[in-house]
Amino acid sequence: MNYTAHSTAIVDDGAQVGAGTRIWHWVHVSGQARIGERCSLGQNVYIGNDVCIGHNVKIQNNVSVYDAVTLEDDVFCGPSMVFTNVFNPRSAVTRKDEYRRTLVKRGATLGANCTIVCGVTVGEYAFVGAGAVVNRNVPAFALMVGVPARQMGWMSRFGERLDLPLTGNATTTCIHTGERYQLVDGVCALAT
Repeated sequence: MNYTAHSTAIVDDGAQVGAGTRIWHWVHVSGQARIGERCSLGQNVYIGNDVCIGHNVKIQNNVSVYDAVTLEDDVFCGPSMVFTNVFNPRSAVTRKDEYRRTLVKRGATLGANCTIVCGVTVGEYAFVGAGAVVNRNVPAFALMVGVPARQMGWMSRFGERLDLPLTGNATTTCIHTGERYQLVDGVCALAT
């Protein structure tokens, strides 16, 4: 075992957990889950069977990562944020064959108490503010806030707001890293 798990944690047989991962108090990792290296699963986290988690992912306390969710490398899940996997749940209606896949791309931040409605993709290095409700795809580098979540700006890989308009064409530089960002027809990317 190349990972660390608290004595109260349950890691079901068959779960794949990468080296250097830390699993804290009262965590449950299901047997078919795949978790990368150097991750941190905070207190009271649940990881479902059909879940793939990349390397260096931080999942804070009280987060359930349900089936059909994929988190790429370097994703941050804030305390008590929520994933769903059924769009129209009913207790009396079984809908396990209707799970909608959710993808959170590399470097994205999901703020405390936000909700990610199933079936969406959160783009690379996007930043979802605390308490936001995401019910549609989020562009790479987008800053999303509110209920429902609306784009309010752009964020750097460093996690600072970029001086770019929401639409159009422009360039800017991250004051912390010197990386240049380019907005072309409303799409933000690192300048090449």
